[in-house]
Amino acid sequence: MNRKSTRAKTVVTCAALIAAGLLLAAGLRALPPPSPGSPSGRKLTDTVGREVVVPDSVDRVICSGSGCLRLLTYLGGQDLAVAVDDAETRLRTFDARPYALANPRFRSMPMFGEFRGHDNPERIIALSPQPQVIFKTYPESGHDPAQLQRKTGIPVVVLDYGDLGDNREAFYRSLRLMAEVIGKQERADKVVAFFEEHIRELDERTNDIPAEDRPGAYIGGVAYRGAHGYRSTEPTYPPFRFVNARNVVHDGGRLDNLRHSTVAKEKIVEWDPDYLFLDLSTLQLGSASGLHELKADPVYATLTAVKEGRVYGLMPYNWYTTNYGSLLANAYFIGKVLYPDRFADIDPKARADEIYRYLVGAAVFDQMNEPFGGLGFAPVPVGR
Repeated sequence: MNRKSTRAKTVVTCAALIAAGLLLAAGLRALPPPSPGSPSGRKLTDTVGREVVVPDSVDRVICSGSGCLRLLTYLGGQDLAVAVDDAETRLRTFDARPYALANPRFRSMPMFGEFRGHDNPERIIALSPQPQVIFKTYPESGHDPAQLQRKTGIPVVVLDYGDLGDNREAFYRSLRLMAEVIGKQERADKVVAFFEEHIRELDERTNDIPAEDRPGAYIGGVAYRGAHGYRSTEPTYPPFRFVNARNVVHDGGRLDNLRHSTVAKEKIVEWDPDYLFLDLSTLQLGSASGLHELKADPVYATLTAVKEGRVYGLMPYNWYTTNYGSLLANAYFIGKVLYPDRFADIDPKARADEIYRYLVGAAVFDQMNEPFGGLGFAPVPVGR
């Protein structure tokens, strides 16, 4: 065979190989995404209706957004987290997050972004080991979930944090969705049952008390995206609802759809509640706290509960969003204060630690309460 013929055959062979490679690449690009249950993953729908494909087995995740790591801890999945946001690494005088107190290692873990969902895609990509899934609460804060997924190549599953009021089912659905991803379905069912059993017990202890025998109660100093003074409250405060207390701010149901509210001091005086409660998150404000106001403001000095020493401290409601376990614990203490005969068998601090132990794996009430001067579940001295 002459040299010219050999060269021609070589060119044809190379061209054929290149063409075959291009056809193969085109074919690969045209393949559909993996179907649910395939070796490459399974398809699920998150709480905002996005279809997301996640691996069949997930053992590495990150939790973006307020409260997201709390939910993972409730499911016993905290060891799956490979990094945290910067809210977990800060040193604080006060810390009212039982899930974080039970897991001090969070403070020294790698960071993937800032708190409230302000993620850093470059940091996420650089993590080693890489997360297989990103869970995200409050998707309107920080990176858009679809954008974050595109930038990192990691599936993002959006969760609705819900609440223990009218959005309780949203909270439960998110627990179950997270559990489905990480293989903790049985634990999720148990956690849901745990909340339902406690809420039912609280109601059964108090639901037959006539309306006219229910004392008026007010909670002030409620945190909402930060600490606030004593006028900060919540018309639908869940622990009051759980024990059928008469929340003076609720005003006959006209404020059913209102969560956080700031009321005038004059209204509190007008209501003159039988019992006052103080959300201890307000102590972060120092001399501007609700505690200081109760002690120093002559307007509050006119309140019967202040004059007669019926002011009590409660564990913070919102601290990096809602502390669900603390809401249950607060309800038992409030019940003990308002209806001592109905809660004679309850030691509120011991019950709080039972709740924390079940949800986050550690009895952390005293550790959490100590920086607040031990005012949790105790009378608050505000007299002059």
